[in-house]
Amino acid sequence: MSKNVIIHRLKTGVPGLDNLLGGGLPEFSFNLIAGAPGSGKTTLAHQIMFSLATPDNRALFFTVLGESALKMLRYQQQFLFFDSNKIIESIRFVNLSADLMEGNFDGVLSRIADEVKNYAPSLVFVDSFRSVVQSAKTHDEQGVSKLQRFVQQLGMQMTSWQATTFLIGEYLTSESESSPVFTVADGILWLSQNLHRNSMVRKIQVVKMRGQAHAPGLHTFRISDEGIKIFPRAIVNRSTESGSTLKVSDSEQRVPMGVPGLDDMLGGGLPVGYSLLVVGPTGSGKTIVATEFLAEGALRGEPGVIAAFEKSPSQLLSSKLNALVKSGHVGVIDTRSLDLSIDEILHDLIEMINRMQAKRLVIDSLSGFELALAPEFHEDFRGSLYRMIAELTSMGVTILMTSELEDRYTDLRFSPFGSAFLADAIIVQRYIEIAGRFNRVLSVIKVRGSEHSKDIRLFDITDEGIIIGEVLSGYTGILSGRPTTSP
Repeated sequence: MSKNVIIHRLKTGVPGLDNLLGGGLPEFSFNLIAGAPGSGKTTLAHQIMFSLATPDNRALFFTVLGESALKMLRYQQQFLFFDSNKIIESIRFVNLSADLMEGNFDGVLSRIADEVKNYAPSLVFVDSFRSVVQSAKTHDEQGVSKLQRFVQQLGMQMTSWQATTFLIGEYLTSESESSPVFTVADGILWLSQNLHRNSMVRKIQVVKMRGQAHAPGLHTFRISDEGIKIFPRAIVNRSTESGSTLKVSDSEQRVPMGVPGLDDMLGGGLPVGYSLLVVGPTGSGKTIVATEFLAEGALRGEPGVIAAFEKSPSQLLSSKLNALVKSGHVGVIDTRSLDLSIDEILHDLIEMINRMQAKRLVIDSLSGFELALAPEFHEDFRGSLYRMIAELTSMGVTILMTSELEDRYTDLRFSPFGSAFLADAIIVQRYIEIAGRFNRVLSVIKVRGSEHSKDIRLFDITDEGIIIGEVLSGYTGILSGRPTTSP
């Protein structure tokens, strides 16, 4: 009985890419890195090459562009992944532009084969492969048929070389349906960049990866001094979905909120792993509730994380919260930079939560969160937020989110995005007018699967925090905005 062949997976060294590929690149696979000009193809190829190349696993990089390898390296060496020592020990560059200008496909193929035979690399790169395609169409009327023969021969040779190979090219989406290279390739990585208003968003898609399950869909990535960093898109499945409709058991662990009286209103505290939405107008005390929530966690040995979307950390932190941050009980993620994606934010949150072993998370606020996103992500804000919350609560983290909501007296809403369904529990804070002055009130609207108080209670904000007062009496309707005496 024959055994199945075990394919070794190579770690690419590109943060997030191995997750998309299903564990790494299959060794000896034939891959295409495609996309529009400027999308990051060459940078991705170099980052993979510098990560994998060693004296025992050498890399051969063919350039068929007009520019020399020296000019290309001049820019690539600006990235932190660049290692000049590897240029001497493990990586060789070969320029094929002169061979290409002659329009002799057989000559180019022969040159590539000779170089591979003599150098015996474990990794082979050809950049930009589309230059070869265009040359075939330009120099010969039968260029298309010659191209197909050339690609098939090159693909077969690459497989026989016992090397992991990459063809890098500038392709349009329509070309993927007719180009033979897309059929021959074992793996296809498609890079794109989209300009939406003044925001640039880069995305990568694993179109094809033979022999292993890869992550579907488009995934955001950034190019920084460190190179390419990919933020895999959160995918909700049965094991990560939040919002269970099962009734909360009386013995299930609950999270104390840190505000005297609020736990009783919630039915004994907030169940572990729930998401709580605290909504209210400006100045109603949402951030103070969040601060007490984190402070209570610190007292109980439960580290917390806060993501600030409206204010810088220096503006956000009260003296109480600042002390928690300095002591290491609370971690702060500064998300003031614009053009973010939810997957990028989720990546940073998970990274800090795992590092701190955090049990509590505050997102302040959803209103600022949406503003921090690149415009392209606004249309799917609810769906992306749903995936993010499901991923975080599946980790056992209890989440408190705040949301700015204008105080309107004509209707009652719990979220400006219509996303209140995402939360397992909701607390509403409001202003009401009594005897010519504004007063704050709060009420628990829902706690999924659990009994909770239906009272509307007055509360004050003092130097010691939030003080919940008596039940509001003689108040017949929250929509009216004014308490009236029942007849």
